[in-house]
Amino acid sequence: MKIQFQLNGRTVCPEIEADMLLLDLVRKLGCLSVKRGCETSNCGLCTVLMDGTPVLSCSVLAARAEGRKITTLEGMGEEAEEAGRFLAQEGGEQCGYCSPGFLMNVLAMEKELDHPSEEEIKEYLAGNLCRCSGYMSQLRAVKKYLNRKEETADAGSR
Repeated sequence: MKIQFQLNGRTVCPEIEADMLLLDLVRKLGCLSVKRGCETSNCGLCTVLMDGTPVLSCSVLAARAEGRKITTLEGMGEEAEEAGRFLAQEGGEQCGYCSPGFLMNVLAMEKELDHPSEEEIKEYLAGNLCRCSGYMSQLRAVKKYLNRKEETADAGSR
């Protein structure tokens, strides 16, 4: 069957099988930031945005993308680069395998939550598993990233 949707801002019309997963489709279309991890919706590596909401692409059929806007890390541009710099500065990226899914959730959280508490950040990111960095460096990076605009404004008013 043929479907049509927006992938990172461009219209695509791929031919898919009825049982194809969104994870396999976006990778086939060149979005290699979307990683295959647990394949059980537990690790967060395959996170993409569907109409702005994070979804685990390993548990979503590609047919559900019909008429939707799908965004991967490749489509996040400067936002992803900036958030990634904070993650790297805090040593929260280590091997980097989990970073794309993690960053997709951080960027979605930034749009969804206004001034989240540390507990809200932890809850929002609970589904992102990392095997090498530990979570404290990631938490520091997220807090600094979310507070960057306020700190810049404070510095500018002095």
